[in-house]
Amino acid sequence: MKLFIREHALLLAVQLVQFGAMFSIYWFDGYRNLPTALYSVFIGFFFLSCYLVYQYISRRRYYLRLSRPLDTLDESFQKIENNPVSKALEQLLHTQYRHYQQQLTAVKLQQEQHLTFIDQWVHQMKTPLSVIELTVQNMDEPEFASIREELERMRSGLHTVLYMARLRAFEKDFHIKPVVLPKLVSEVVHDHKRLFIRNHIFPEVKAASPGITAQTDEKWLFFMLSQIINNAIKYSAAKNTGEGQKITVSCYIRGLDAVIEVKDQGIGIQKSDLKRVFDPFFTGDNGRGLRESTGMGLYLTKESADRLGHRLELESAVGEGTVMRIILAANPLLTSV
Repeated sequence: MKLFIREHALLLAVQLVQFGAMFSIYWFDGYRNLPTALYSVFIGFFFLSCYLVYQYISRRRYYLRLSRPLDTLDESFQKIENNPVSKALEQLLHTQYRHYQQQLTAVKLQQEQHLTFIDQWVHQMKTPLSVIELTVQNMDEPEFASIREELERMRSGLHTVLYMARLRAFEKDFHIKPVVLPKLVSEVVHDHKRLFIRNHIFPEVKAASPGITAQTDEKWLFFMLSQIINNAIKYSAAKNTGEGQKITVSCYIRGLDAVIEVKDQGIGIQKSDLKRVFDPFFTGDNGRGLRESTGMGLYLTKESADRLGHRLELESAVGEGTVMRIILAANPLLTSV
């Protein structure tokens, strides 16, 4: 209704001026029969009102369509009325929808091609990295230790890129099954043993029961826990106290949930950064001082957890360390095994 009034406001103003001009002409010409003049003006307004009422009723759906936004693109194909303006609007919406679908299809195809290339490239790069790693693993010279360190950084970066690409097609790349959490925790810690040794950090693994089990995807949970442990090692090493630090990885039951907890004694996270650590590319005050920080590790961890139906909890204080928890629904039949 408001749109209809705004569209016809000029017409109403013109009619008022026109009736005023006609009344003035007759008045100045000496015609003084006021009731007849007012009646003629009334007749004019009557016909104008009939016209406006007809216009509003016949184009009511048209004005409703223009006055509210579309909830979905499929609403573009809803019929309005059979008048020329409504048909023209329908044709415009249909054309716009087709152009949008064509552009969207082209962008999706380009994105799929890019992701396929990245996936293939990562797999191709893993082979030469493995060859280099096998070549230098038995050499004890300091320069080879540095090469091994850089190789691990490259391998971690490639895994991050690979999982970021897989995350876009997550529904095609996960398999839910019962996973024994203490066993998975031990595997992740063992996978990071060189990183622990190089940074003089001692890992401590605790499990309330060796059979704590949860329904999850083992590969994605391995990746999530790896990202959290990587961060724990990185920011524990950044504290640089000169003493051997400890990272504790615990697995226990809390109510109806299974919990994997990673606790470090590192530099901690600024209070102002806590709400943003899961944002993509956010590195915070701590990350700016570390060249390998990308701001994607915790983002991918949070995205993976959300899609698997898990939760993340984060507690941290500057100078005291950080506690990160992955909360999973426990399998009550296997937790006490």
